[in-house]
Amino acid sequence: MPKPANLPAPIAASWRPHLAIGITGHRASNASFRAHAPAIAAALTDLFARIETFADSLPGARGPVRLHSLLVDGTDQVAAELALAQGWELAVPMPFGASLNCAINARPETLEDAAALLAGRAASDPAVEAKAAAIRAITARAQAFELADRDAEIEALWRATLADPDDRDAQRAFDALVSDNVALAGRAMIERSDLVIAVWDGKVANLPGGTGHTVTAALTMGAPVLLIDPAAPAGWRILNRPEELAQPHEQTAPDPARLEAIIRAAMVVEGWSADMLAREEWRPRSSRFFGLYRRIECAFGDGRWLGSLQVTYEAPQAIATGSGAGVIAAAEAIPGGDPQVVRQLAEDVLPTFIWADGIASRLADAYRSGMCVNFVLAALAVIVGIAFLPTGLGEMKWAFALVELLLLGGILGLTAAGSRLGWHRRWFAMRRVAEYLRHAPALLLLGVARPTGRWPRSGGHGDETAGWPEHFARHALRDVGLPQVAVTRDYLRAGLGGAVLPYVAAQRAYHQGKALRLERVHHGLDKAAETCFAFAVASVTAYLAIKGAGLAGWLPKSLAGDLSPVFTFLGVAFPTLGANLSGIRYFGDFERFGAISRVAADKLGAIEARIGLLLSGAPEALTYAAAADLIHALDEAVVEELASWQAVFGAKHLALPA
Repeated sequence: MPKPANLPAPIAASWRPHLAIGITGHRASNASFRAHAPAIAAALTDLFARIETFADSLPGARGPVRLHSLLVDGTDQVAAELALAQGWELAVPMPFGASLNCAINARPETLEDAAALLAGRAASDPAVEAKAAAIRAITARAQAFELADRDAEIEALWRATLADPDDRDAQRAFDALVSDNVALAGRAMIERSDLVIAVWDGKVANLPGGTGHTVTAALTMGAPVLLIDPAAPAGWRILNRPEELAQPHEQTAPDPARLEAIIRAAMVVEGWSADMLAREEWRPRSSRFFGLYRRIECAFGDGRWLGSLQVTYEAPQAIATGSGAGVIAAAEAIPGGDPQVVRQLAEDVLPTFIWADGIASRLADAYRSGMCVNFVLAALAVIVGIAFLPTGLGEMKWAFALVELLLLGGILGLTAAGSRLGWHRRWFAMRRVAEYLRHAPALLLLGVARPTGRWPRSGGHGDETAGWPEHFARHALRDVGLPQVAVTRDYLRAGLGGAVLPYVAAQRAYHQGKALRLERVHHGLDKAAETCFAFAVASVTAYLAIKGAGLAGWLPKSLAGDLSPVFTFLGVAFPTLGANLSGIRYFGDFERFGAISRVAADKLGAIEARIGLLLSGAPEALTYAAAADLIHALDEAVVEELASWQAVFGAKHLALPA
């Protein structure tokens, strides 16, 4: 799907939605699989053809379908071969390093054959070597993400079990470690899948890394599962919730309409296309006209009342050598890193982030400053409307009324413009795109993704296109895919310490500073409003005192009447100013936004501390599982902060001040 010209050129050429499928199923050694292998292959062939046909029927261009497979013998390898024959991409989250993965899955029975396979030589057992050759051949055609961080430990246990088959302790330890790593690779597959296809007899569901465990995990993470019974593979069914596994089931015909609906939901936002982004014009600087909100923030938060507040936005094509230079350098320095992922970060993802960030910032200025201007104009309209009283220009009241009318017209015009141009809606959308991509380097370099079923659902209010930012960001990240790397402890250390930790620390410091500043703004506006009301009380009290003194004969009786217009003006002007300052404070919700940033800072601080402890602790504690948990925690903190922000500002559309 070509992107509009206003997007940075490399991004405009590359953004396309990718349908992602996961596959899991029984091994070739499973009795049910062996008995029905040809029928299972035929069912998968028909299913893949259906999926391709459905995907081709969708509007707009798309990227190739991507199959994620762990490449275990049996279902995984059959599906992988079919996918490659279909012209699909094959991505492999591999439970171990490539050599160890090949050796273990070839299932040698002797230590000598295991050693030969690990060294890249042929096994002496023809059956074992045939399995190894098949794995090598298909792996060479796939994009492999190798979880090699515990290979030495796993290999040592494996050798021990082969050397002494009766060593039950070694066998249990080996099985547990292998199951954990297979489950971890399965999670990486599920995170990237719009649909998981499972060939499973439904018998065993509690073996970590097994087919049943993967099916349950997928449903728990929100991914629909297309379940194929190996004994009757032509009649598949689709599940959406883990509780459905316990429901009685009668064999029925497949439901292609439901399958098509899943594919369409994954690939298309009804009524929206990327071409609609052409209206979002990136500009190099903030607007001079819409700067009142930032002026209020600076004046009450930083004490900076004067000076230019115009912001120069970083150009998308400059971010890789500008603010993003540090993370790009860190990514390039990761030992064994994937240069393709680094290139896409520099040329596609980070430019998209900074492009969306610049547009969102400008729209935020228009929307928030527009509302603040409305409050200011409302106060001026009231004050100007009665300014003829203290000036003694009663005969010119029409002129004051005319100015008041113009001010009120300005409010109406600004409100109508903001509504017609959709400042609020567009700001929300572009801010979401930017925030989802801001921490993209941490996700992409460590091979972590937010599961499709756990992306926020931002539709509603009758707008079916409201969820397009999540769709756009998800596919922008998916386009990069899994890095083709062997994840070693050195890789994890460099990725966490060089790319992730500096980002987390910077974001934590940003939110801490923002929280303090917004709290000062809140209290400053509160104090200013209270001062206005105090002056109002003082002016009314002064008038009554003068009036009383006149009645008591202490002052001329006429003095109160002479000063009445002035005190009337002050008695109206000060409460009006105070009320509108309070209105700005209520609209800006500075205190709640400060609290949201403080919560975000606390969460990021905890993640920062955990990363520091992991990097400084025992080397064996630095595993992919631990690192992935931290990246997931970071992603969750970002999305929760964004959800809190939306909850506060979501209903605050540009409106008439009341």
